[in-house]
Amino acid sequence: MLSPKQRKDYLRRLGMEQQQPTTEYLFALHRAHVERIAWQTIDLFAGKPVPIDSGSLMHHILYRGGGYCFHLNGAFQLLLRSLGYHVSLHRAGVQSHGQEARIDSYHLGLSVRLPIENKNRKDAEAQTWLVDVGLGDMLYEPIPLHFGEHKQGFHTYKLTGSSVITPGWRLVHDPLGAFIGVDIDPEAVPNMAEFVPKHEHLSSSPDSTWIRLLLVRNRHKTNINELRGCVYSRRDEHGLAKSEITIRSEWFELLSDVFGEPLNHFSQLEKDELWTKVLKVHEEWKRNQ
Repeated sequence: MLSPKQRKDYLRRLGMEQQQPTTEYLFALHRAHVERIAWQTIDLFAGKPVPIDSGSLMHHILYRGGGYCFHLNGAFQLLLRSLGYHVSLHRAGVQSHGQEARIDSYHLGLSVRLPIENKNRKDAEAQTWLVDVGLGDMLYEPIPLHFGEHKQGFHTYKLTGSSVITPGWRLVHDPLGAFIGVDIDPEAVPNMAEFVPKHEHLSSSPDSTWIRLLLVRNRHKTNINELRGCVYSRRDEHGLAKSEITIRSEWFELLSDVFGEPLNHFSQLEKDELWTKVLKVHEEWKRNQ
């Protein structure tokens, strides 16, 4: 559980005050999280991976860092539990383009069950929500655990049964999304131990995509921002706009102002090394186009 100070600091970063654990408050917390705390591989790319034990997670998140699913959903579930929500952790897997559907524990899924507000209703699943602040350009708000389509802004998602495991859940991304979908095992796991080996692989293995690619994303109601190396993209209902950012000061300002990543945990030397590496990888990418 979080300490009262940790909970207060976390909520302050989200621009929120503590309230009772209602559905409306859950939605507000989710929206604030995906807007203010970026999905990113900056730390992995820079060779500064953040462990996913609760102490390391919370220190990083509270001091304006971001991360990928293990950090974001890992921290968010601690916050939700401290606020009185009933949260379950789930093994999941992201299906990227060109890959098969999978549940390989390389993604941490969350579900939240709320008390049934209408005493006449007998369908307990009506108050179970899929919550995920660790998918970058996907969910802006929780979605109910009801099969069917769910529209959020200019994206439409589909929740179906999983072909990987029965019973299981599959969240299909919008065709404009960065990946195809996510498959989720409905059986809860007791803690983060299941995901530690996966995080260690993504943090250090030469086969890990994330240690070779700097990628940052956040999600808003009407748009999605992405920084891939030195290419900044903004997608909204009108389409996609891209720009190349190769001026150092502009690049770091973009990270801070658009993605909320001031890199307070980086020394000046580490920022210099990060920029050198980003620019080198970007130039190599351009030569190969």
